[in-house]
Amino acid sequence: MSIASQEAGQASRFALGLVDMLDRVEYRRVSPEQQLDPIYRLRYEAYRREEFIQPNAQGIVRDEFDELPNAYAYGVYLDGQLVSSVRFHYMTQDFRTAPSHSVFTDVLDPLLDDGATFIDPGRFTADHEASLAFPALPFLTLRVVVMATVHWGVDYCLSSVRPEHVAFYRRVFNSKKLSAERYYHGLSFPMVLYASHVPSTIGGLCERYPFFKSTEMERQLMFGPKASTGMILPTARMAHMLSQRHQALAC
Repeated sequence: MSIASQEAGQASRFALGLVDMLDRVEYRRVSPEQQLDPIYRLRYEAYRREEFIQPNAQGIVRDEFDELPNAYAYGVYLDGQLVSSVRFHYMTQDFRTAPSHSVFTDVLDPLLDDGATFIDPGRFTADHEASLAFPALPFLTLRVVVMATVHWGVDYCLSSVRPEHVAFYRRVFNSKKLSAERYYHGLSFPMVLYASHVPSTIGGLCERYPFFKSTEMERQLMFGPKASTGMILPTARMAHMLSQRHQALAC
């Protein structure tokens, strides 16, 4: 067996292992009215641990971007415990207010002017102990973002990330660099802007990593007009089985 075949086999075992792990995972959308939701404390603890922010009396991190109508924030629960969270904004030509746009305005405005649409993820934070125990936690968390790109059928998924995290987004999402380092509001470290072109990457991404797959039912519960504020169970296993059945019928 070649080295390439061995690596492919290892990637497949990893991906299918995460499908199994999703049986222990639940997602929960954060209501904007819940000013003291636990995800804001999780953000605070993560940023304070790295000394990225100054202490505050409330012990939470919440900003003006959490209040926007195009903002969506989620908690990720493993075995009933909050282990990570992520927020994203859905950006269009008519509503472009979002964290990445506030920093990389000159880069994104020409694309928005041409009608491009974006998912802009951010505030990805994780419980320290959980991140040590489950190194694959970023994949389970970013699954929310992948589902959002499918739900809205966007052109690009942005990644405003620290330079040391760039390799992950290039490798997993085939993201391309849009801008050099700049500083984001209130943070002491620089960020770079990358973007993944969703139409050309989503098919291969979900085949390599089937845990990113989802059903329309799950996406409606997560993002639809009647989205649930309760715990939402992942449907990656069902979606993967359905896609395999479809491929078999097509052969």
